[in-house]
Amino acid sequence: MVYNHPMTDNPNHIHTGNFRRLERVVKGFANHRRLEILHLLHKEPELSVEDISERLNIGYENASDHLRKMAIAGLILKRNEGNNVRHKLTPRAESILVFCKILE
Repeated sequence: MVYNHPMTDNPNHIHTGNFRRLERVVKGFANHRRLEILHLLHKEPELSVEDISERLNIGYENASDHLRKMAIAGLILKRNEGNNVRHKLTPRAESILVFCKILE
């Protein structure tokens, strides 16, 4: 029996630009802290950088840097609220959490 895979059997199916976009997304969650942030925001949306750094016991700048990378990857949305910025997951991030659960 021969198995065909639509992504790999047709080299024209995915263009190089798509690989680069996919790489950016994967880099957005390819870190244990970023995975922790994904899970935290799934449970508690609308957290600030300060909230996240306190709950995960990491430095403010460290949390901010992770959130910046996650925003670039399209995994979180930011909303200004006075002097704070609130963060919540995008549908893409929710899908990644499902994907990670499958891998466990």
